[in-house]
Amino acid sequence: METITKNILLAGAGGQGILLASEIVAQTAMHCGFDVKTNEVHGMAQRGGSVVAQIRYGKEVNSPIILEGTASVLGSLELIESLRYAHFLEPGAWAVISHQRMIPVTVSSGMAKYPEDAEERIRRTFPHHKLVEAERIAQETGTIKAANVVVLGAIASVLDLPREAWETAVAACVKPQHRDLNLRAFAAGFQL
Repeated sequence: METITKNILLAGAGGQGILLASEIVAQTAMHCGFDVKTNEVHGMAQRGGSVVAQIRYGKEVNSPIILEGTASVLGSLELIESLRYAHFLEPGAWAVISHQRMIPVTVSSGMAKYPEDAEERIRRTFPHHKLVEAERIAQETGTIKAANVVVLGAIASVLDLPREAWETAVAACVKPQHRDLNLRAFAAGFQL
């Protein structure tokens, strides 16, 4: 068992499935025999506000809090949310980012503007990143609601946890009637 603690940061907006994604990552690591700690910040989740989940796994993990500059990977279900949490990544870490744009209330009310150059900012900010059309891929596998699992599949391809453990966790964490659909979404993300 590896002795280095891995730190996974998931970001998005309320309603995108960050908490389910967090549960799947934690279950995957536990299935592999790691100690796991998690922490979620909901903010205004029910109103589309920022949601972030922190998952840490390793031989022994004492705290669920990821310190700035120590995250092994960032999974973001929204373009701008990835930039909000960029400072948490360690040098050389990966960012897996969905193309989705969630328009916050400040933008829809005219108090702010959504950055038109969001993708360019991402390219400049993250030397190692994957921009993923998670919603489109999820829709092709059965439902747009599985975009979070598509992103997890892409994250899984850059982490050291075996694919079988991920698939076991996905199957355990989603409702039985949605199991096959989510496994297809995970597989599609993993192939990216």
